[in-house]
Formats: sequence, C-alpha cells, structure tokens
Amino acid sequence: MGTLGRARLAAAAGQARTLGMDGERRASQALSSGLPEGGAGGESPGDGGPVPGSSGSSALLQAEVLDLDEDEDDLEVFSKDASLMDMNSFSPMMPTSPLSMINQVKFEDEPDLKDLFITVDEPESHVTTVETFITYRIITKTSRGEFDSSEFEVRRRYQDFLWLKGKLEDAHPTLIIPPLPEKFIVKGMVERFNDDFIETRRKALQKFLNRIADHPTLTFNEDFKVFLTAQTWELSSHKKQGPGLLSRMGQTVRAVAWSMRGVKSRPEEFMEMNNFIEMFSQKINLIDKISQRIYKEEREYFDEMKEYGPVHILWSATEEDLVDTLKSVASCVDKCCKATEKRMSGLSEALLPVVHEYVLYSEILMGVMKRRDQIQAELDSKVEALTSKKADTDLLTEEIGKLEDKVECANNALKADWERWKQNMQNDIKSAFTDMAEENIHYYEQGARGSCLTWNSQIPVL
Repeated sequence: MGTLGRARLAAAAGQARTLGMDGERRASQALSSGLPEGGAGGESPGDGGPVPGSSGSSALLQAEVLDLDEDEDDLEVFSKDASLMDMNSFSPMMPTSPLSMINQVKFEDEPDLKDLFITVDEPESHVTTVETFITYRIITKTSRGEFDSSEFEVRRRYQDFLWLKGKLEDAHPTLIIPPLPEKFIVKGMVERFNDDFIETRRKALQKFLNRIADHPTLTFNEDFKVFLTAQTWELSSHKKQGPGLLSRMGQTVRAVAWSMRGVKSRPEEFMEMNNFIEMFSQKINLIDKISQRIYKEEREYFDEMKEYGPVHILWSATEEDLVDTLKSVASCVDKCCKATEKRMSGLSEALLPVVHEYVLYSEILMGVMKRRDQIQAELDSKVEALTSKKADTDLLTEEIGKLEDKVECANNALKADWERWKQNMQNDIKSAFTDMAEENIHYYEQGARGSCLTWNSQIPVL
C-alpha cells in the first residue's frame, strides 16, 4: 500500500497542521501513538492533556490514524517528507480508543508547570554581643528530581542573600540578576527593625527568590539550590569553599583595569541597549521620586484629617442646635479618613515597591553592561598584543580563541535575558499603574463622593 499509505499519511499531516503551533510534530506523535508495537521505534510518550483545536479537525485526524497500515517504509517516507523531528512508539499502558490515542499525546512545546515554590516568612530578631540582625524562615516546596526532598525549611539572614546574589553574578556575569532591597534605609523613612520595615523587606526578599526560581537559567544554579536546602552550618561551610581573598582581590583588580581601559568598538545593538538603560534609569528614578512625594503628601493630609473628627465631636457638646450636624460631619470625616487610608495602602503596596524595584533594576543593568564591556575589553587587549607581537604568539592565539567564545556566550546570554526582562518590566509597570488608577477611581466614586454627599446633606441652609 505504498502509494495509498503515503497519501493517507500526507492527508493526516495536513489536518494536523490546523490544530495549532507545531502541527507536524503533533501529527507525528498522534500517528505513532496509534501504531501497533512493531510500527515504529522510540520511547513511550508521556501523559498529556487533550489536543487543542476544533473537534472537526480532530475527528478527521482520528479517522486517518485508524486507516494506517503498519508499513515501516511508509512511516519513514512520511517522517522525511513532513520534516518530523521525532516519533514516539506505542505505549501498551495507553488506552486504545481513537480519542485516547490523540488525547494522550504530550507536546514538547507546551510550557512546563511551575515546580518550585518559595515562601519567606516568620522574621526573628537575634541579639548578640557583636550585632543585632534579623533572620527569615524560607520554605521551599518542589517536585524536581535533583532535590533530595520535596520540602525544605531553613533560616537565612540578609548577608546570606547578598552572598547568593554575588555567586549568581560571578557564575552568570551578563544575566540580569534580580535586585535585593537596600541594606541601609533612607534617612527620614522608617527605623531599622521597625515592623513595617521588616515586613517590606520580607516581601522584597521573597520576590527576589521567586524571580530567580522563575528564571530559565538561574533557577538551576547550584548555589541557589544550596541556599534553599542547606542548614546554617552547611551553608557556612559551602561559603568557605569559594576562592580565597587574594584570588578575589586579583579578579577585582583585573576587572577594574579592563573597565578603566574601556572598549574600542561596542556593537551597535549594545550601544542601543546602553542608551535605553540610561534613559530608563532617568525616567524610573523620576517616577520613584514623584511617587514618594505623593505618598508623603497623602500621609500628611491623612494625619491632619484624622484630627478633625474628634474636634467636631467635642464641638457638638457645646452647640445644642448643631449636635446632629456636627456629629454627621465627624462621621463624614471618619469615612474620608478610611477611604484615604485604603488608597494610601494601595499606593504603598502596589505601586511604590514595583517602581523602586525597577530603580534597583536600572543599577543592575548598568552593572551587567559594565561586566559585558570588561569581557570584550580583555579580548581587545589580547588582540592588540597579538598584533604588536608583544608576547608569545601561540599562547595569545589560544587565549584569544577562548576569549572570543566567552564574549559570544556573554553577548548571547545578555541579548536573550534582555528581551525577557523588558517584557516583564513592561507587564509589571503597566499592571502597577493600572491597579493604582482603578484604586483612585474607586476611591472617588465610592469613598469621596459618598462622603461629600453626606457632608452636603447635613449642612444647614443659612
């Protein structure tokens, strides 16, 4: 049935293409799922969800699958003609109904489910003769095979988070590592170890860890795994395994030397990236300052308004004719205070942390660009030395080859992470401002308007 088999297989592939992205691969998996054991080799397909698409297309594909012969030559021709990358064999554990043959297919291009969940909670204050510090409980739940257990609980202090961030930067110099909250607070804001400050830091630390967990590369970093799973003494031992002080100083000196030297010709795409970072930094810092000023003014307005309610209550005790009116005004002021406090809470929890996080991100991006330039500057220096023949030619040639590979890897990593970061940034900022706008609309429609109507209805006409 060589010719007929090819025609039927081609028809099945044509129907499969209507099911969505990567239709040819799905057709391959669906066809191989319906073949007898001797039809094709390969691994058994995993469990998967139902195939997206119209029921009509699925029915046509099922009919074609049932009509296929067991001719291996036809399958080989179909695989080549349709440019299929892989074929999964029939699994005896799968149901044999036509519908189940299609529904049991697992598509490789479907996104994996989240398999790493991290919670930061229960801050504790520790007082010693030397210092006072806060530790946080970190609970990790995972289904990954590389972890020894499905759940871990450890305690970490801020210095441990700094260590993790440094290790990630060392291992992935041109990836965009999420920022940590500042170690020192701004003068005039909340005091250190204040409950509000500790809660704000806890949320920021949790976001830091979850952003790493969601990153396609950083999430598999070995130091990140150690941070989440090792007990305190194990983490301390692991930290000591890193490079010594002299080695770190040498790396720092070389990095400073390359940064002072600079790059002769930065690629155009990275010039554009650098210009974007500079402009983004200016704008996000301005937005942060304005947002902080708005919040401060709202706070001052709220604190002053809170005093008016009790004043009107006391006033009503001395004015028999205006008792009801003054008490109504006090009630109205109280409603305004509650509405304002709710809006301030939305501002401090939804907008301010997001904007300030991207202020810190702008600093991270500048550091990433600097590290990229350092790698390229080192390559440029070696190429210049080879051109002037100031050192052993063979040795320089070998070093240049390694540095070229290093620069290419660094550039590719940054370009890939850059697009991912920009998309996340746009979504986060858009969501924050949209939520804030909706909160303001709700405030004026439900809170302020209702209070003003109550106020107007209680003021007597003179």
